[in-house]
Amino acid sequence: MKTVETLRHERTSEDGRPALPRPIVAWLSSKVLSRHLDRMALVYLRQSSPRQVAENRESTEMQYRLQDRAVGLGWPQSRVLLIDDDLGQSGQSIAGRPGFQRVLAEVGLDHVGIILGIEMSRLARSCRDWHQLLELCAVFGTLLGDADGVYDPCDYNDRLLLGLKGTMSEAELHVLRGRLEAGQKNKARRGQLFTHAPIGYMRLPDGELALEPDEQARGVVQLIFAKFAELGSACAVLRYLRERQIRVGMRPHRRAEQGQLVWRRPNSATLQGMLHHPIYAGAYVYGRRTSDPRKRIPGRRGTGRAWAAPEDWQVLLKDQLPAYITWEQYETNQRRLRDNSSKFGRGAPRNGCAVLGGLVVCGRCGRRMNVCYPDRSNARFVCDGARNHWGEPQCQALAARPVEALVARQLLIALEPASLELSLAAADQIESERQRLEGHQRQGVERARYEAERAWRQYTAVEPEHRLVARDLEQRWEAALQQQRSAEEALDRFRREQPVRLNEAERQRICELAIDMPALWHAETTKPSDRQAIARQLIEKVTVTVVDGSELVDVTIHWTGGFESRHDIRRAVSSYQRLHDGQRVLARVTELKHQGLPHAEVAQRLNAEGFHGPHGGAFTEPMVSFVWRRAQGTRRAAISTARDHDPASTANDHWHVRELSKRLDVPATTLNTWRRRGWVHARHHTGSDGAYWLYWADAIELQRLERLRQHPRVGLLPVPVALTVPAAQPPWATEADNNKTR
Repeated sequence: MKTVETLRHERTSEDGRPALPRPIVAWLSSKVLSRHLDRMALVYLRQSSPRQVAENRESTEMQYRLQDRAVGLGWPQSRVLLIDDDLGQSGQSIAGRPGFQRVLAEVGLDHVGIILGIEMSRLARSCRDWHQLLELCAVFGTLLGDADGVYDPCDYNDRLLLGLKGTMSEAELHVLRGRLEAGQKNKARRGQLFTHAPIGYMRLPDGELALEPDEQARGVVQLIFAKFAELGSACAVLRYLRERQIRVGMRPHRRAEQGQLVWRRPNSATLQGMLHHPIYAGAYVYGRRTSDPRKRIPGRRGTGRAWAAPEDWQVLLKDQLPAYITWEQYETNQRRLRDNSSKFGRGAPRNGCAVLGGLVVCGRCGRRMNVCYPDRSNARFVCDGARNHWGEPQCQALAARPVEALVARQLLIALEPASLELSLAAADQIESERQRLEGHQRQGVERARYEAERAWRQYTAVEPEHRLVARDLEQRWEAALQQQRSAEEALDRFRREQPVRLNEAERQRICELAIDMPALWHAETTKPSDRQAIARQLIEKVTVTVVDGSELVDVTIHWTGGFESRHDIRRAVSSYQRLHDGQRVLARVTELKHQGLPHAEVAQRLNAEGFHGPHGGAFTEPMVSFVWRRAQGTRRAAISTARDHDPASTANDHWHVRELSKRLDVPATTLNTWRRRGWVHARHHTGSDGAYWLYWADAIELQRLERLRQHPRVGLLPVPVALTVPAAQPPWATEADNNKTR
């Protein structure tokens, strides 16, 4: 039988060099037993990153040659299993490493006699994963081997050495990471560490950042920041770009288009990233993203990262890079973006009918009141904070219309002195906007002409005999000409529809609208979001307090600049009883009706005396009738309640309607029907306590009425006469008034 040393000299590569990276000492083979050779040898390969796989080819080749090492230790070639699924994967965790997971599975199934790796750090950089592998190998008698030798996890000395190697592998990972991070931070402190260039910037050959050399691409970035300052919302800027079909020029840093200027449709994530990035204000920042291990998802790269607060940034160097906006504008944009969030601020202007959405504050608890829409044309301000968080009753709620009508009047009064100035500013802004859009269209035409000329030059430069290339270049030339024609038509259409200069009629129209601010405010063409934007420019918040649940509302307008104005308004309530002077209204109506005045004259008296109805308007005849019926009903209820508690009311088997209906368990309307049909004795009684029906029923009559109540009514079948004819006569019955009805 050949020794391992003999096999080492026999196994050489084709170029004559030894196949093994290091010579094998003969005594190492003493740990390889027949029970190990009965199982297969497993060779595990790993490189930490795709870049190492592409550049460190010798290391990868050395790991592949470990198959010869397994054959040299006595395993046949067919019994050597190669696992290279983890090439390009980090060893700091078992997550995302299918090759290492397969190693654990094969060892647990008792299929492996030895595991070979170029060094133990290739197997695992984590002590947890490393000791899990050692425990499995010790249980199933699996050997471990690297370039230094073969180890038996069941042996004390080998186990101690393997544990030390695992600890050193993990420590080496932290050392390497610490060196890398220290170098990055040191370069970041100088403001020279860049990953890739944001939109509107370009990486120079020396690694520095510069503004995008393409004029049109720079113009789009400037347009985005200008429109955000004007519109105040990233979504509004996105709609503006989409309606005008403006694309954003960017240079991808991956794939085939790397470094080339391409034009793509903007999206919300792109605009949010540009508005939040401080580089556009000329500031270099390092440490905007932090890593949270608690939020990391195994197997998914990039998870667990979160945005750090500005005060937690590791490096902030202002005026370090070329800028599109100033630092003050950047801070203003951040405050506006935060205020546009409904979670942290007032929320962005939207198309709901509530102009004061996000501005109304509860005067009782100080929380911001939510806006709900029972329908599209009506809105309500609701304070549900205490109910949602603590289960307490709703703080207050009211319709938005009276509050917004008050605020709109105050806003128009505040804007009236500046109407002429606003009209001139609006005209200048429209002309500036048209000039910017025409410049963008003109640059698009210039770009299309250049691409067409370039395609023509490429087509004319090809040899006529080379038809395969000529046909493709001809198609590109035709496509470029088509794009040039489309760009020129779009520019011509824009100039005809929206000329750069406003004519006299348009300027006169703008001045008229600005002077007549109420008409402009209430015009159908004015969007609710425009009204909300105007209100937010002048008003910080509006404090609303409903006085004791009545129709009175205290409104305090907090204007921008610190001034406060207080107002009292009336809201609509459901009943006169919720009016703050509801009892006075009831007493006054009762007094006037006792004087014999009709409802119409009572309404005139109430309006003349300064009373207001539940809906805030004047009293009308139907409203007075309703109040009077309520007053009469309250009086009857009081009399009936006093009568029900009178012990003498049931004397001589006399029953009031409520008592008898409760005794027989039938509705009062059923007793009324029986009375009209003559099935029960009743008499209309008039006394000092009012007029009412008085029923008579002794014990025998009560038994009959109970049988009548229990008798089933089927279709039109008649009720038996024995149940419908009273069996006795009441004491008051005479020939004239027996069962008399009115």
